[in-house]
Amino acid sequence: MIIAAGASLSRILRDVGRVAGLLLFYDTCVAIAYVIFGWSWLSMPHIPLAIFGGVIGVIVGFRNTSSYARWWEARTLWGQVVNQSRNLGRQTLSMIEPAEPSDASAFESSDVQRQVILLQVAYVHALRCQLRGLLPLQDLKQILGAETIERFRTSTNVPLSIQKQISSLLTKCFELGWIDSVRWAAIDRSLSELLNAQGGLERIKNTPIPKQYDVFPQIFVTVYCLLLPLGMVADLGLFTPLGSTLVGLILLTLDEIGRDLENPFENKVHDLPLNAIARNIEIDLKELLQDPNVPEPEKAVDGVLW
Repeated sequence: MIIAAGASLSRILRDVGRVAGLLLFYDTCVAIAYVIFGWSWLSMPHIPLAIFGGVIGVIVGFRNTSSYARWWEARTLWGQVVNQSRNLGRQTLSMIEPAEPSDASAFESSDVQRQVILLQVAYVHALRCQLRGLLPLQDLKQILGAETIERFRTSTNVPLSIQKQISSLLTKCFELGWIDSVRWAAIDRSLSELLNAQGGLERIKNTPIPKQYDVFPQIFVTVYCLLLPLGMVADLGLFTPLGSTLVGLILLTLDEIGRDLENPFENKVHDLPLNAIARNIEIDLKELLQDPNVPEPEKAVDGVLW
C-alpha cells in the first residue's frame, strides 16, 4: 500500500503515462491536421461530448465504488483477524490453568500456551501467503521450526490446517480440565471468528470482479478519448491537446484507480499491507508471550508499505 503522497502521485502518473503520451500524440496530430493541413472533415463539433462524458463518469465511478468496497471489506476482515488473534492470545494465557498445579503440569500448560500462540502467529503469515499466492513454508519454518511444519507440507489450505492444530491443543486442555466450559466457549468463539474472517478473505480472492466491469468501462473511456479532439478542434485549434488530453487523462486515471483496487491480494503496490499487518500481529502475540525474539515492525520501502 502506498503511504507517501509524492510516491502515490508519481506511481499513478507512471501507470497511465504511456497511454497519456499516446493520447497527447493523437490529439496533437488531429490539431495539426485540422489547422495546418486544412482537414476540416476531422471536425465533429456536434458530438454530444458533455452527455457522453457524464454517462462514462457515472459508469467509471460505479466501478470504482465497487472496487473500493472490495478493498475496504478485505481490510475490515483483516482487522477482524488482528482483533481475534489478540483475543486468542489473551485467552490462551489467562484461561488455561491446570486443575492440580504441580511443577510438571505447570510446565506442560505453559508449553501448550506457547505452542498455541506461535501457531497463531504462523496462521496469520500462512493466510497472508495463501492470499498472495506465495508458498508459506519458509516463513513458517522460522516460527515453528523445520519438524513442526512437515505436517503442513501436503496441505492445500495451510491456514486451516494450522487452525485445526490449535483446536486440537485447546481441546486436549479442555479434556484435561485445564479449561472450564465457559472459557472453552469463549475460546471457541474466537477460533470461529478467525475462520469466518478467513472465509471472507478467500471469497474476495477467489471471486474476481465481473469482466464486464473491466472491459466495457475501458472501451467507453478509450472511444471517448478518441472522440474528444474531434469535438474540440474547431473551437480550440492548436490548443486542442490542452483540453482533450487533460480530460482524457482524468478518465484514464479514474479507470486505473478502479483496476488498482479491485484485487487487494495481488502483491502489488496498491494492495493491502499484509506483511505489515501480519508482522504487527506477530509482535503483539510474542510480547504477550514475553518472547525474547520480538521482530521490528515493517518499514515502508520507497513510500510503499507491503
